[in-house]
Amino acid sequence: MGSQSYLKALIICLIAVIGSTEAQLQLGFYAKSCPNAEKIILKYVAEHIRNVPSLAAALIRLHFHDCFVNGCDGSVLLNSTPNNQAEKDSLPNLTLRGFGFIDAIKSLVEAECPGVVSCADILALTARDSVHAIGGPFWNVPTGRRDGFISRAADPLVSLPAPFHNLTVQLTLFGNVGLDANDLVLLSGAHTIGVAHCSSISTRLYNFTGIGDTDPTLDSNYATNLKSLKCKNINDNTKLVEMDPGSRDTFDLSYYKQVVKRRGLFHSDAALLSSSTTRSIITKQLQSTEGFFAEFAKSIEKMGRINLKLGTEGEIRKHCARVNN
Repeated sequence: MGSQSYLKALIICLIAVIGSTEAQLQLGFYAKSCPNAEKIILKYVAEHIRNVPSLAAALIRLHFHDCFVNGCDGSVLLNSTPNNQAEKDSLPNLTLRGFGFIDAIKSLVEAECPGVVSCADILALTARDSVHAIGGPFWNVPTGRRDGFISRAADPLVSLPAPFHNLTVQLTLFGNVGLDANDLVLLSGAHTIGVAHCSSISTRLYNFTGIGDTDPTLDSNYATNLKSLKCKNINDNTKLVEMDPGSRDTFDLSYYKQVVKRRGLFHSDAALLSSSTTRSIITKQLQSTEGFFAEFAKSIEKMGRINLKLGTEGEIRKHCARVNN
């Protein structure tokens, strides 16, 4: 009787070990279950990003906002319901774009392999392929993520790094998801592409300490240009400004060059100069584009592993904007 109990326990342990081994993120996760999935995604990206290169910035931002809130589980893609306000309707996410792009890719993948490829994986792969399509770095995207059920508007408010955060807050939020100072500087390098709304820098320009002043860490000439040519008053919530002037669609070292000149658009960019540690990481990136690309690839792959749902956790959504049930 005792030997039978021991045997049963051993079998249960073996099943658990096998299950945990199978439930791992891995390159080519869909090689057998949906062998054309990554080709479908790449083809769609290649056909469309060349016409709208600004989408690359939108898609990598979408990936970032997904991973920092409840992990990389596609929760940022879910629509609100009558009983729940979702992440995409949270204040920090109101300017996110690219949802329709992800939905279009999902429909193509579903037509090929129904119920197999997660929205979380599609987002991760699309972000990589779109950045690479505009000449940016390539990085490995292991797959096998599952889609989450939970998406709450309150969560981004406490989990997402914001343009007005100082270095201490940024390091804390990055640390909360297993990332460090090096990852902070490298992932901030994605600000080399894309635009921001004036609302994200209005306080920095017009009322930094509450007395109608400008952030003193911002180059005064750059501040004057922003106020006279771009964000002409504190209430401008619609106008767009390049995060990396003159290089908005080119993934390069220009962002770091702007930061060291005190011309980083956000206060969070300027904060990278407030520590010798982060300053030295910036200096290292400026040594070569190839080095920056290689380091960026490591950090964003690391980000893509935040708090994953694997194996039997979560689900594979049929439509990225809503859970299956």
